[in-house]
Amino acid sequence: MDFELCKEIKENIARVIVGKEWAVELLLTAVLAEGHIIIEDVPGLGKTLLAKSLARSMGGIYKRVQFTPDLLPADITGFSTYNQRNGEFTFQPGPVMANVLLADEINRTIPRTQSSLLESMEERQVTVDGQTYPLPNPFLVLATQNPIELEGTFPLPEAQLDRFLLKINLGYPDHDEEMAIMSRFQETNPLEDLPAVTQPDRITGLQQACRRIHVSTAVRSYISELVHKTRSHPAIRYGASPRGSLGLMRAGQALA
Repeated sequence: MDFELCKEIKENIARVIVGKEWAVELLLTAVLAEGHIIIEDVPGLGKTLLAKSLARSMGGIYKRVQFTPDLLPADITGFSTYNQRNGEFTFQPGPVMANVLLADEINRTIPRTQSSLLESMEERQVTVDGQTYPLPNPFLVLATQNPIELEGTFPLPEAQLDRFLLKINLGYPDHDEEMAIMSRFQETNPLEDLPAVTQPDRITGLQQACRRIHVSTAVRSYISELVHKTRSHPAIRYGASPRGSLGLMRAGQALA
């Protein structure tokens, strides 16, 4: 049943996204493993369309933030406003209160704003004026980076890169895929009529089911060996942390 639902989601996304089956599979892997994903590629390859298609298929809340140098942390997490009628502060939630948050061109904003996502990505909550607010479940940050036009950009700090489970590059479509894209989008945008095939609570159930997938001692040992090699290899400055070990294990459970 779990496999059939995943298959339905992939087929639904394929009604909009031409090709890129491997990218959709990795995207679902990140969702089921309760991780986040970063996509680095040139503009116009469908990164935003992919995020919207996933959110529509999940039946979840989708929000998008265009990261710019003047973006403030409160523009993402939300802020409190003073209500003169009752003399109390009211929390105005930011776009982070979503199931799928598209952080578009995340490397174009200052490190202070980039780091405002750390608590959300790790603990699934935001803290504003001393008050903690839980985020919707499931919660996925899909960040994009543009590898060209690097003037005025701010590379993500290592602490934030470590919060992403996967990084992918979509790449250009081949000839047949590009022909199919033009044909599919010639008269209508298939995203406008894309239905939901499930609801967020069922995705949460899939995440819980993934954690129950059996992982043998041999597989855990193999993961540990891989991670330890990154810590001793002379070409690697910083080896993977235990978060990397857990990420490998959970991604393997999700793929299984």
